[in-house]
Amino acid sequence: MSPSHQPLPDDAQASTSADPRVPPGRDSPADATRRRGSVELRRAQAATPQSDNMLLDTPDSRAFTRTDPWRVLRIQSEFVEGFGTLADLGPAISVFGSARTSRDSAYYSMGEEVGRRLVESGYAVITGGGPGAMEAANKGACEAGGVSVGLGIELPFEQGMNEWVDLGINFRYFFARKTMFVKYASGFVVLPGGFGTLDELFEAMTLVQTGKVTSFPIVLIGVDYWRPLLDWVEGTLIPEGTVSQKDLSLVQLVDTAEEAVRVVAASAGHESGF
Repeated sequence: MSPSHQPLPDDAQASTSADPRVPPGRDSPADATRRRGSVELRRAQAATPQSDNMLLDTPDSRAFTRTDPWRVLRIQSEFVEGFGTLADLGPAISVFGSARTSRDSAYYSMGEEVGRRLVESGYAVITGGGPGAMEAANKGACEAGGVSVGLGIELPFEQGMNEWVDLGINFRYFFARKTMFVKYASGFVVLPGGFGTLDELFEAMTLVQTGKVTSFPIVLIGVDYWRPLLDWVEGTLIPEGTVSQKDLSLVQLVDTAEEAVRVVAASAGHESGF
């Protein structure tokens, strides 16, 4: 028999197996070991397709844009865009409140005053960029000649950025947007609002309670609106032991825009002139 027709050794035969899941020297997929980047795969896990194969041989060219790895890149891009845009913002306060607050509401007027007084105290104003109380705070800041920031979010019902936003960023993901509210603000002023406002309020309280952020004042405007919520915390959560008495000190309750700005400015280290 000529050398070109000599039988291959067992390990060489294995290396040319038609089954790509079987590495050289292995008898079956059950014994396979394979690396995928920093991950080591064994036995049945080693039978998964190669990353290059999935990238280059995907029947649907749009499929990858609907996968979690692609979403990670989108999430990363939102953080990069937010960090890059807001890095030079300077001292700022985030103002929250209902998108449903009407322009003839007393709370809308209060939101305008909050925005104006914050600018006069040396702060930029950050809101969710929508209508209602957010628009009011942006309007007050804009008319006072300050920096008026809006951090919008993709919603099933289109809101769009209100006309008083000078610097606007739109986000797909709530958690990326929430990071910007906290990272680039020295405190929160919270006007009456619904689920979204409550979500932002309690997240801020949790971050302060757990020491994730420090020296971060949270001021609620509207005694009649917020007092029942704080009474529930004091009358139900504290007796049940789910929060402690000192947790109530995480927020301060006031009734005017002047008080709110004075408290938040003093606590954040920028004394108000009022």
